[in-house]
Amino acid sequence: MYTLETNGFEIDGEKIGKSLDYFIKRINLDGNFSVTFVSDEEIEELNREYREKDEPTDILTFALSDGDEFPNPEGEKELGDVFISLESMRRNAREFEVPDDEELERLLLHGLLHLSGMDHKSNDFSSEEMLLLQEKILREKRGEGL
Repeated sequence: MYTLETNGFEIDGEKIGKSLDYFIKRINLDGNFSVTFVSDEEIEELNREYREKDEPTDILTFALSDGDEFPNPEGEKELGDVFISLESMRRNAREFEVPDDEELERLLLHGLLHLSGMDHKSNDFSSEEMLLLQEKILREKRGEGL
């Protein structure tokens, strides 16, 4: 189960929900999490506070565990929180020459992979296992490379 916090940003919640549902099923993610859309200013503040980096970023994921379960009062597993800056996402989309929707899906999946316990040391899409899986799943969703 997940919650979406749009914070007034105009986004297609239904489309995002469909993407999240696909990714959750594809990676067998089980538990509760939130996805919150924030401004560059807000994500820069989080990045400074939690990663000691004084700059905006496209996504921050705060996983509550590294394999340990944190049940909520109803006994469900709590996974953590994903924060996405739509401003940074749009800059990335322009830089990588992809549609905004494709880059947003990349960020959503990236956050879910972190919540599942995966991590990466670099942003090398040719060698990092998590990033390779991320791109494979995105291709599958688009119907490429099946």
